[in-house]
Amino acid sequence: MAATFELDVATPERSLVKVRAEEAQIPGKDGYMGILPDHAALLSELGFGTLTFRTGGKTETLAILGGYVQIQNNVVRVLADAGEPAHEIDVTRAQEALRRAKQAMINPSIGIDIAQALSAVMRAEARIRAAEEAAKKS
Repeated sequence: MAATFELDVATPERSLVKVRAEEAQIPGKDGYMGILPDHAALLSELGFGTLTFRTGGKTETLAILGGYVQIQNNVVRVLADAGEPAHEIDVTRAQEALRRAKQAMINPSIGIDIAQALSAVMRAEARIRAAEEAAKKS
């Protein structure tokens, strides 16, 4: 059996994943982090993006929307502000959210400030990207 680490991904609402993984790619605030067994201890802020991990030779994808990651003693804990497995994402709804957020950015009279609109764009894009990546792997 290949070397593994424990991967535990949770949001305030629920646990998303608790598995033994062979590798993971995690969206850090300043870019993606590649995680392999015996990774050095780390505490980092998360960005918006896709978290992918391989377990049993199969790759899974999640949308992650902020939070923190802690790595210590072959345990990777992702405490996401929000997230969802790619197979649960309603792509049509995410695309509509992206369209509305982009409209809010170019038309501030809608009542949403630019920072909120930009955050909504990044959330929608992360969800769409996760669903598309998962569809490619199917």
